[in-house]
Amino acid sequence: MKLTRRAFLGAAGAMTTLTLWPSLGLAAQNANDTRLLVVLLRGGLDGLHTLIPTDDPNYRSLRGDLAPGDPLKLDTNFGLHPSLAFAHELYGKQQLLPVVAIAPPYQQRSHFEAQDCLENGSARPSGANTGWLNRCAGAMAGTEALSITTVMPLIMRGPGDASTWSPPLPEEVNPILLQRLQDLYAQDTALAANFQRAMATQGVAGMGGGGGKGRMAAATASAAKFMSQANGPRIAFVEDSGWDTHAGEAAILKNKLSELDDGLRAFHDGAATIWDKTVVVVVTEFGRTAKVNGTGGTDHGTGGLALLAGGAVRGGRIAGNWPGLSQTALNEGRDLRVTTDMRALFKAVLAGHLRVDEGKLDTAVFPDSDKVRAMEGLLA
Repeated sequence: MKLTRRAFLGAAGAMTTLTLWPSLGLAAQNANDTRLLVVLLRGGLDGLHTLIPTDDPNYRSLRGDLAPGDPLKLDTNFGLHPSLAFAHELYGKQQLLPVVAIAPPYQQRSHFEAQDCLENGSARPSGANTGWLNRCAGAMAGTEALSITTVMPLIMRGPGDASTWSPPLPEEVNPILLQRLQDLYAQDTALAANFQRAMATQGVAGMGGGGGKGRMAAATASAAKFMSQANGPRIAFVEDSGWDTHAGEAAILKNKLSELDDGLRAFHDGAATIWDKTVVVVVTEFGRTAKVNGTGGTDHGTGGLALLAGGAVRGGRIAGNWPGLSQTALNEGRDLRVTTDMRALFKAVLAGHLRVDEGKLDTAVFPDSDKVRAMEGLLA
C-alpha cells in the first residue's frame, strides 16, 4: 500500500492439553509451512506514544511534555519510541510494518468489550463465544495452535485443535502500581531512597533501573522454541498486560515498550530457522486519547496501532490511512479516527500467509465479514 501524507509478538511448565503436534510432521516439510504469532497487548497501547507522527503539526500541542524526545526516525512522517531499538533495526531490514489508525469493529471505550470483539472476530463484543484464531486453525486441515498463557484466552477457544502452555515466567509487580507507589513514597524523605533502590533491583525503567527482559521475552522465547520444531505449531498466541496508562505514562511506557522490544528480539533470535516464513502481529484493543490528561497519562480512545514483524512481512514503510490530528479530524474531538477495521489486517495475513480460503475467512473465521476486504501489500 502506497503511503501519502494524508493516507498511511524451557522445557519447564505446564501443558494443559498434552500434545506433541504429530499431525504437523508432513506440513513442516512443505514450502508453505508458514508461521503466525499473535501478540495481544491488553489495556490499550497508546499508539501515538509508540509511533510518533513527527510531521503532524498538532502532535506537540496535544501531547506537550508527554511527547517522547529523540524518536527513532522511520521516514519523513513518523518515528518510533526510543525504547524500540530492535524494532527500529527490523524496520531498516524491511521486516517491521506499523499499521496506523486501526481498531476492531467495536469502537467504544470498555476494555472488556473491546478485547472480546478483537478476540471473537465478529463485529460485536458478544458476537461469538469462540475465538477467530481457533476457528482459523479449524479451517486449516491438520493445523494446531498454541497459546503461551496460564488459561485458554477467548481468541483460542473453540472446537479447533488448540493447547495452552504456561512457562515459568519471572515474577513482576504491575508497573502501573509501582508508578503510583513511587508518587506516594516520594513524599516521605525517610522512605524515598529505599523505594528507589527497590525499584532498581526490579529493573523498572525510569525509576532507577535499567529495565529487565521480563515476562514478554520469556513468553515469546517459549513460542519461538515450540514453533521452530519440525512438528511444532504453525499458530501461536502471547499476551501481555499493563498497558492501561491513565497516569505517569512516560515512565510506564518507557519500560513496557522496552519489554515489547525485548520480546520481539527474543522471538527473532529463538526462531532464526523459521523467521523468513513467519509473521508476528502485535495488536491492542483500542488506542488512547490524543490529548494528555491532567495526570500525565491518556484515557481510553479508539484509533490505535498494530505492528507486523517477521521475514515474511513487506516492511520498511508505514501502512494504513493516516487521518491526521487536527481538531476536525479527531473522532469525537478527542481520539485518532479509525480508518482500518482490524479484521482487514487479519484477513490479509491469514489469506496471503497461511493460505486460508477466503470464503472461510468471510464466513467461519470472521462471521458475516464479506464487506471487510483484506488489506493489500502487507506481505513480502
